[in-house]
Amino acid sequence: MKREIVIDTETTGMNSKGCFYKGHRIIEISCIEIFNRNITGKIFHTYLKPDRRIDDSAYKIHGISEKFLYNKPKFKDAIKTFFSFIKNSNLIIHNAMFDIAFINYELKIANYHIKNIEKNYKIIDSLSIARNLFPGKKNNLNVLCDRYKIENKNRKLHSALLDSQLLAKVYLKMTSYQKNICFDNNHKIKLKLKHDIKHKFIVILANKKEINSNKDYLRFMKKVY
Repeated sequence: MKREIVIDTETTGMNSKGCFYKGHRIIEISCIEIFNRNITGKIFHTYLKPDRRIDDSAYKIHGISEKFLYNKPKFKDAIKTFFSFIKNSNLIIHNAMFDIAFINYELKIANYHIKNIEKNYKIIDSLSIARNLFPGKKNNLNVLCDRYKIENKNRKLHSALLDSQLLAKVYLKMTSYQKNICFDNNHKIKLKLKHDIKHKFIVILANKKEINSNKDYLRFMKKVY
């Protein structure tokens, strides 16, 4: 039984200098449940009141206004529901360093007992997987949707809810090799978890013997071995 949660956020913006998240806030967060490699339809989603202005550059990306967020809950009011939803799950995030930094910053502001979410949950960075699969190419969500023929015509602006739904489909496509590889009866698949040393996020990798058993892995693993 394997439960995974795809997470995406939208924010008030980010700093071009210094700490990119300091002083900014999360204004939307969405979580999509994947259970045994099936998107179940269970969702946690909420908009959040940031108590600060939204940068013009960020508004052009997601279209979420301060007026719209005026009567929405604050992050501290949604923490318990958020953690209840992601309990006992691996977390899948595209460019995980960005979202994890913002979530940890919100936890610090709220003085919550969990300070670093990556120390309590396994984080799978889908961007790292995409870069290993398609080295040297663009790997943003729109490009990946086009590459895997996933319909995304409604994505005119960024939306944590829509983007997490699209990412769930993209992630399942990118990791479909886990189900498609055939071995003889004497060989059992043994996937190992290896840390991405740079960002300390988890990426699923195979050993050299498994790679040689299926040529489909070679492109995925060329940067590792």
